[in-house]
Amino acid sequence: MSSPAENLTTVLARIRQAEGRFQRPPGSVTLLAVSKGQPTESIAAIAAAGQRCFGESYLQEALPKQESLRQFDLEWHFIGPIQANKTRGIATHFNWVHSVDRLKIAQRLSEQRPPQLPPLNVCLEVNISQESSKHGLSPAELQAVAGAVAGLPRLRLRGLMAVPAPCEEFTAQRRQLARLRALQEELIAAGLDLDTLSMGMSADLEAAIAEGATLVRVGTAIFGPRT
Repeated sequence: MSSPAENLTTVLARIRQAEGRFQRPPGSVTLLAVSKGQPTESIAAIAAAGQRCFGESYLQEALPKQESLRQFDLEWHFIGPIQANKTRGIATHFNWVHSVDRLKIAQRLSEQRPPQLPPLNVCLEVNISQESSKHGLSPAELQAVAGAVAGLPRLRLRGLMAVPAPCEEFTAQRRQLARLRALQEELIAAGLDLDTLSMGMSADLEAAIAEGATLVRVGTAIFGPRT
């Protein structure tokens, strides 16, 4: 069985190959290692191998990891559903939040971001597959919420995030992810300064890169199944 550090090398190679295949500039896609549910030792192993960006979904799980791994100077991304009573901790301890799915949450993050810290980078989560079990804004409400979030202090709206319905066929994967890219293009045309498309995971990162992802969120292909 390969180690997380060996898997990291394989995933980075997949990303670089996809950049070349789909005429993306070299280095234009960032890897976010999804470390939720993984032990600190596994995170430290790939941090020592050079990985800097990590994604967590549960505040209570993330905070001890952040403390234990402080020597690596990592960048922490919150990627899970956000409860209103957790916004202060998220606003204080994370560099990015990918899963803002309503204006109220963005307002709380803005109010609770400590003023001595840089603006909190945020992405709006969009339910592009319109699944009732999924979090996220509907495409119809996206433009109004994006405009409001872009005006909040101590936040920087960077772009959009989605978790589409699973599918195995490459063309179908691209079709779903193209919806998020089109929505982002509409917001940019409306005057918003956006530079991040957070989409693509272990099974569909090539399709995501083909459709313009700037950040792919990979857990299983690096760490193996969560225990």
